[in-house]
Amino acid sequence: MAHTDASAAEHMDAIYRYQRYIYDLTRKYYLLGRDRLVGELAPPDGGSVLEVACGTGRNLITAARRYRQARFYGFDISSAMLDTARGSIERAGLGGRIQIAHGDATAFDATKMFGVATFDRVFISYALSMIPPWRGALQQALAALAPGGQLFIVDFGNQGRLPRWFKRALRRWLAQFSVTPRDDLATELDKIAGMPGYKVKRIPLYRGYAVYAVVTRTS
Repeated sequence: MAHTDASAAEHMDAIYRYQRYIYDLTRKYYLLGRDRLVGELAPPDGGSVLEVACGTGRNLITAARRYRQARFYGFDISSAMLDTARGSIERAGLGGRIQIAHGDATAFDATKMFGVATFDRVFISYALSMIPPWRGALQQALAALAPGGQLFIVDFGNQGRLPRWFKRALRRWLAQFSVTPRDDLATELDKIAGMPGYKVKRIPLYRGYAVYAVVTRTS
């Protein structure tokens, strides 16, 4: 179901109003590939990194601790999640290196939010599966890349090499949280690979449980 900006924010707040307190503890068991993504970001010295749909701030904190020479930014449509993220960032002592703001992945203006137009690294971790107009969010993320920059994506795959019963059970459970794996994400990434100025590396993880991709803007 498509949402307006306001209804999408309300919907996410309703889902995470209470879950945000246990989100990081529980999600580490099935949001697979996030740490690989952070480990491969490797921003340049003094570089800028943006997380689209940053949630609790877990990924931003992990990345900021690893890459101390970079600047980090993130936004989310859920005010509840951002409240949790702010607290976590401050407790980690990273308030001076991580900026977060309220924003919609399908229509964000990084210059207005952060005073930064483009970024050396942009990443989206298990968020496209929660955004109904996810293709729009993907295009917005591409537009935020600086020349030579890279967009990292990890999300649920099509589970094509896993037992059918597992795939059915997983999707029924994910639907309770308004999560829909994007089975045509690979096709969309192939389209981007065919566009002038972009190169795409796409890797299925854990027998198709997840898909991991790196899009490089070559010009």
